[in-house]
Amino acid sequence: MKRGFYTIMAAQFFSSLADNALLFAAIALLLQLAGPAWMVPMLKFVFVVSYVLLAAWVGAFADSMPKGRVMFITNAIKITGCVLILLYAFITPPGVPPYFTVLVAYAVVGFGAAAYSPAKYGILTELLPASQLVKANGWIEGTTVGSIILGTVLGGLLISGAVSSKLLAFDLPIVDTFVDTSPEAAIVIIAMVYGVAALFNLYIPDTGVDHRIPSRNIGFLVREFTHCVNLLWRDKLGQISLATTTLFWGAGAALQFIVLEWARVSLDMSLSQAGILQAVVAVGIAVGAVVAASKVTLRQAASILPVGIAMGLIVMVLAMYDRAIGPQGTFEIGLVGRTLVVPFYVLIACAILMIIGALAGFFVVPMNALLQHRGHVLMGAGHSIAVQNFNENLSILAMLAGYAFMIWVDLPIKAVILIFGLFVSGSMLLVLVRHRRNQSRGDSLHLIGMEKPH
Repeated sequence: MKRGFYTIMAAQFFSSLADNALLFAAIALLLQLAGPAWMVPMLKFVFVVSYVLLAAWVGAFADSMPKGRVMFITNAIKITGCVLILLYAFITPPGVPPYFTVLVAYAVVGFGAAAYSPAKYGILTELLPASQLVKANGWIEGTTVGSIILGTVLGGLLISGAVSSKLLAFDLPIVDTFVDTSPEAAIVIIAMVYGVAALFNLYIPDTGVDHRIPSRNIGFLVREFTHCVNLLWRDKLGQISLATTTLFWGAGAALQFIVLEWARVSLDMSLSQAGILQAVVAVGIAVGAVVAASKVTLRQAASILPVGIAMGLIVMVLAMYDRAIGPQGTFEIGLVGRTLVVPFYVLIACAILMIIGALAGFFVVPMNALLQHRGHVLMGAGHSIAVQNFNENLSILAMLAGYAFMIWVDLPIKAVILIFGLFVSGSMLLVLVRHRRNQSRGDSLHLIGMEKPH
């Protein structure tokens, strides 16, 4: 890989690390402010709404200047969002519950993330040839998943009593920082991590690609974006890869909160403990991504669609498992200066989640690479990623709204899991049937490796 690729990996790692730690800090802050239970998935909802509302513009923005500069600006926006969360007590209008202000401030971070995403993925197609895209995506996804794991652990640690007490004990002389609770202290540290990511952004190389955009007219950009959406959905390979990644990211967002609630209800775990289970899923995704990067070529990407069906079926196993069914007893793990005691039923839960994550990572990495390749050929990197983000985050909004509704009507978490698993498997089956129908009408695999027309 070119040297600039490793700088991109580092920038992505720290930005994603902060994103995932911030989610836990924001959840803890909502709980501290006594927000209703359905507000928790709404955090993710407001985070991704910018991806949908700004989809017609962020692609053009990502293509309008060197992508390292785009990533720096958007990380600065994320830092601004963190500051607004910290100031919620001062900027909340009279009569408005403070957790609504936290949601709005968190949406600002999502605004930065929406503009960041087309640049972080689009630069791969500018920097690397098509033959290296699966491998590059495998490493990017592996790095991202590593940041998810560490970000989840970091978020849990920062809001824990042992760490937060030390952070709150530190104060600047003379200056009143207004940081008085563990979630607020955690957010200060997370803002600093965003700052580290921004520094790496400054060293991402300019690929030399022409960054002029055809028009700044709003109407033109909307029409152009609509054309790009239709173009990718009509493409025989683009529609399959886009449908798959759209389903994956929507399901992944819902699963993130499903695991937290399932761990609380079925395993009697706290928020910080349940975060470890999310980290286990992320480890599985990393393993699956690395295996896919080394074993699956771009031409073989569509052949792994049945893996998505299997993932949905295994998710339903969670609905049948709890601490009463799992094996009793404990397992001791020797650490530096202490012994960690883990119940056997938690280990079994971790094994199930690891398998789910591995299947997810194995099938999404090749499909993501295929989608990037077809998008780059059809319309250009920034526009392609913006279309991808629009569809994927529309799916996230729909799935989170559905999950929040099921929580609002007090549907048992096991019923939620069964519905979720059936939906994933059924949807992936429909995608597989569509791909086979496309292939029966004429081989579309010859499109893979095609260069962008000049």
